Amino acid sequence: MALTGPPPTPAGPIPGTPAPATPAGRAGAVLAVLAVVPLLRLAVLRDAVPPGQPSAAGCGACGAPVSLRRAWPALGPLARCGRCRARVGAPPFAVELALLGALLVLALLRPPAADLETAAELAAVAWWLGWAVPLCFVDVAVHRLPDRLTGPAAAGTWVLLGLAASSGAGGGPWLRATLAGVGLALFFATTTLLLGRRGFGLGDAKLALGAGLLLGWYGWPVLVAGLLLALALSALVSLGLLVARRVRWSSHVPFGPFLVLGTAAALLLTG
Repeated sequence: MALTGPPPTPAGPIPGTPAPATPAGRAGAVLAVLAVVPLLRLAVLRDAVPPGQPSAAGCGACGAPVSLRRAWPALGPLARCGRCRARVGAPPFAVELALLGALLVLALLRPPAADLETAAELAAVAWWLGWAVPLCFVDVAVHRLPDRLTGPAAAGTWVLLGLAASSGAGGGPWLRATLAGVGLALFFATTTLLLGRRGFGLGDAKLALGAGLLLGWYGWPVLVAGLLLALALSALVSLGLLVARRVRWSSHVPFGPFLVLGTAAALLLTG
């Protein structure tokens, strides 16, 4: 007579499931995030200048230079000049909170199984969000999206999605992502040519290139959803600002942050 009992417990991790994070791995991830913050704050400081003006190199009040070698406290969470204590760059703790939101998006998008394809997909999202964080602060501050931030954001996203395609996804999603990115960018640029100041800016079109790549990778409905969410968020916030008399009908409201939020929301709904 055969004996019955509970099934044996596997001696190791189940194949196809990611290994649990170790304390050392979590500590390394926290240190990596903390190392990125000064870079993001430095990007905001240098590029949050009106169009046509040279990049900022330090404190606007006393002229004290700010760089990665002299990062503290100007590029820290308090964002204060070490000489005159004036505010430098993005508001205190704002970049840190935005980066925390980006990490939350990545955590929610993390698939149950880890392989090279999904890792490349997550890397593409992380790459684009990493550039999108300073772009949002620059757009809010001076209503511009500089090429030296939008260009690497789109290029790196395209390359990483190509890696995901070569790792198993195939060329179809990559081609669709490319067409979606170019198409969305052309749509934004066309409104600039046809409507002038009433349309989107060319900076929005260049940011839309990277956003379209990510959204198109997951399908045409995701691209449409991301655009509609961005437009809806922009309309709601603009209406609230009008009611509060913070802006006028002729005022320009930066669209970059809404495009980033709409893209992230559409990706989460897809995941």
